[in-house]
Parts: sequence; structure tokens; C-alpha cells
Amino acid sequence: MAPRVAVLDDYQDLARSYGPWERLDGRIALETFTDHLADEDALAARLERFEVIVAMRERTPFPAALLERLPSLRLLITTGMANAAIDLEAAHDLGVVVSGTKVDADTTAELCWALILALTRHVAEEDRNMREGGWQRTIGPELAGRTLGLIGLGRIGTRIAGYGFAFSMNVIAWSQNLDAERAQTLGVEPVAKDELLQRSDIVSVHLRLSARTWSVIGARELSLMKPSAYLINTSRGPLVDEAALLAALHAGTIAGAALDVFDVEPLPPAHPLRSAPNTLLTPHIGYVGQSAYEAFYEQIVEDLEAWLDGEPVRVLNP
Repeated sequence: MAPRVAVLDDYQDLARSYGPWERLDGRIALETFTDHLADEDALAARLERFEVIVAMRERTPFPAALLERLPSLRLLITTGMANAAIDLEAAHDLGVVVSGTKVDADTTAELCWALILALTRHVAEEDRNMREGGWQRTIGPELAGRTLGLIGLGRIGTRIAGYGFAFSMNVIAWSQNLDAERAQTLGVEPVAKDELLQRSDIVSVHLRLSARTWSVIGARELSLMKPSAYLINTSRGPLVDEAALLAALHAGTIAGAALDVFDVEPLPPAHPLRSAPNTLLTPHIGYVGQSAYEAFYEQIVEDLEAWLDGEPVRVLNP
């Protein structure tokens, strides 16, 4: 019997059209799921019969407790070459191979810049005003001459720095492991964390989520920002303390925030961020682009082919 393959959280119902699945005709039995199951019991019941599971980023976590309830599972594929929501050690102990795919940083960087422009120039608000019969109700700051503060200067942060220079901004950066010499080579000024928060007109977060970076932006950090400053997060929700951010937005101690990521995803319908003032929200679409999806699903099929041939590739838990 061909191995059963489950593709999870295919919200847009695109997995079948983006992947070259015809290469696996007769070798697998493919099933895609467009809904999201957060309940572990329901998820275990759905997935217990599958030998292969494909996870899109961290949409569905795979802790040890869930992995132990999936007796048929032999291969777990994640988009990206890192996934904090998968217990790699537990997967290894249970004999489950975890393979990944490469990620294109351009997709997230471009969305980040779109959010910066849309938030500061009130694009969504003015679009809504226009549809309601209004005309010119807001005013926003130009980017030229302003200071862009990057929390993290990795692949995506570096791209954002380049966009900042193209818009004639001053760019400063901080992270716990910032290479000051590399930053200066890029034309970015390395600064201390508090100085970045105090000087920046826009603070954009570009870090991996870990125990060290959890709530890297909390109440204290938000209190250091200018009342005219904006916060952008396209990395991971828990990098920013949601409760502290909500308090700052309602108090007006920062000018606004654009968020593509959240502590709980999908964001619950009644979540207070949905009604928070001065916010621009998108449903974690930073990595959701045509080229990115083409690359994801091409490599997912490659991972499957290699595993079926007994030579797994891009293994994250050797």
C-alpha cells in the first residue's frame, strides 16, 4: 500500500496546484486539509493513519506528546530549515525523519516594507474612508530622513536595511549577537538596544524565536519608544509581549503597530488585537508568495522522493 501523505493547514487550497505531485503518481496517497485543528485529541485522531505529514511552517505544532500519538508517522516535512514548533529530539527518538525546505527571505522582506508604508501613510484607513465617501482624513510621516531601527540584522533584516537606504532613511541595528563590523560594512550603525528604541521612528523585529528572544519587546522596551514611533513584527508573535503592546496602543504611547504574526494562529475572531487602535494586521502572509510556494512544494516533493528511495535529504534531526 502506498504511504499516506497529509498536507496540513492548506488554508488557500493551493498545495495540489503548486506541487509537482505527478512525479509521485502511484507512489503515495495524498490528502490535503484546508482547515486548522488546534485540539490535540482531534489532531491525533485525524493524523494517526498517516505515514507522512507535511507541515506549513509553525501552523501546527508537533510536540513530543502529539508525536507519541502518531504510530504510523515515519516522515515529517516542514517548510523552512528550522521549525521551533517541532520537537526534533522526540521525533528522532520515535524514528521519525524530519526534513525541511529552503526559504526565500525576499517574500517576508517585501511584505514587511509594504506594512511599513501602509501603516505610516494610513493606506488601509484611507481606503476605508474612500469607500465610505470620505476624502483626506489622515496624515502620515515621510520615511526619508527618519530612523529605521532593526532588531536583528540577519538575512531578512539585511534586506530591510537595503530598502531603508533606498528610501533615504538612517538605519541602526541591535541584536544579542550583532556583528558590529559587518553592520558597519553594510552602512548600518550598530547601537545598544535601549538607544535603538529611543532613536527609531520605526522599529522592525527580525529575530528567530528562542528562549533568549521571547518577549524581546516588552512593556519596558515599548516605554522607551517615541510616541510618534511605529512597531513592525513580521517574524514571530511571541517576540513581542502582546499584552504590553495592547496597553501601549490603547494608551497612545506609540503611534501604531503592523503585525503579520501572533501568539496564537489563526488569530481568534474575538482577539483584542482585531479591534486595537492604530494597527495594521495581516494573517501571517510574510512567507506566502508565489515563488516561495513553488519552491516549498517543489522541495516537499523532492523530500518525499528521496525518503521513498531510502536516502532522505535536508534532514533536520539526523
